[in-house]
Amino acid sequence: MPSARSVPLALTALAAGGFAVGTTEFASMSLIPWIATDLGVTNPQAGWAVSAYAIGVVVGAPLLTALTSRMDRKNLLIWSAGIFSMGNLLTVFAQDLPTLLAARFLTGLPHGITLGIAAVIAASLVSPDKRGTAMARTMLGLTIANIIGVPAATWVGSTFGWRWAYVIIASIGILTILALLKFLPPVPASRTSSARAELKSMTRLQVWVPLLAGAVGFGGSFAFYTYITPTMTEVAMIPEPYLPWVLVLYGCGMTVGSLVAGPCIDRSIDKSALAGVLGMAVILSLMVAFMHIWYIVLPLMFLNAIAMSLFTTGLQARLLRAAADAPNMSAAMNHAAFNAANALGAYLGGLVVTAGWGYRAPTAIGVLLALVGTIILVIALFFNRHSHIPTFTAPDSVTSDRNDLAKVDH
Repeated sequence: MPSARSVPLALTALAAGGFAVGTTEFASMSLIPWIATDLGVTNPQAGWAVSAYAIGVVVGAPLLTALTSRMDRKNLLIWSAGIFSMGNLLTVFAQDLPTLLAARFLTGLPHGITLGIAAVIAASLVSPDKRGTAMARTMLGLTIANIIGVPAATWVGSTFGWRWAYVIIASIGILTILALLKFLPPVPASRTSSARAELKSMTRLQVWVPLLAGAVGFGGSFAFYTYITPTMTEVAMIPEPYLPWVLVLYGCGMTVGSLVAGPCIDRSIDKSALAGVLGMAVILSLMVAFMHIWYIVLPLMFLNAIAMSLFTTGLQARLLRAAADAPNMSAAMNHAAFNAANALGAYLGGLVVTAGWGYRAPTAIGVLLALVGTIILVIALFFNRHSHIPTFTAPDSVTSDRNDLAKVDH
């Protein structure tokens, strides 16, 4: 096992990847108006870039996880960060919508591996009683991205042009590569890992039904968030210079949700996940009603971010429980479901905006998606109503990885 001194640095390197991924994913939504103006397209058409990225995640998560099941985990993350950086640089030079969509699709391919494999590696770096903390620290990069990275990228994009935002994001990806090379020890793939075993786990009802709930339910929040810039400026009438602070507020809500999720999941995984998705439906419905009153909609937005984080973490814990023998695939597929919802929410939100229903309409679509996600999750709970897990347990493959790491002394 790595020395106590090297573990925090390794976790920081892993978190850097989450920061980069979180910034490029969520900043793209807030940058839509400036992208649309520059490329001469409508806001809903520019929103296709969000869907293209999400589709890349959905395709890349299972495909790359299966194809790289025998690859050293450190090298895998480095290659993923390289593809990520290249995709963001191609985004900078996109001169038309098709080129932009292709660049965003490429950028999304390594997303699931970057976040999913990082969580598994984090668990393998520490003793069993510290796995939950290690995974939480790794995912902290994603939540910090929504507090610092996304607002900063939005400010840069609105002040100096949206392309400069992606230059900075690509630079973060390159810094992540350097951090991984410097601080992360070699992480051999599990000796029992194989593409067949990883893919086989996806055939279980207890796995794909919750994934479906996530793919639909998360769409509720993304239908709103994809068009957050015009919604806040044109409906809530918040001046554009204050928009980065709105995004900071949303990021703070996600961070609070991550902190609240741990104790809740320790008590009940299923109840936590259900409370998250149902809470999203209720809060989004209130946002539809009060979207024009900024001092009401902003606290509701904060609460919605908490509910989304609770649903995200609860669903991840449920998938790890249902597919403990295939942690890499289950972790990656949770992020694939998250981004399938991203694509679905962005697409349906764009349809209602194009139809002339205004920027309040995407949030109304979000209510319907969250309700459908709730129904699907209830069905999943029915199939596995007696299952519960009070704490995180380590799958065999993670234990194997940690034993391999014990041979490495840094």
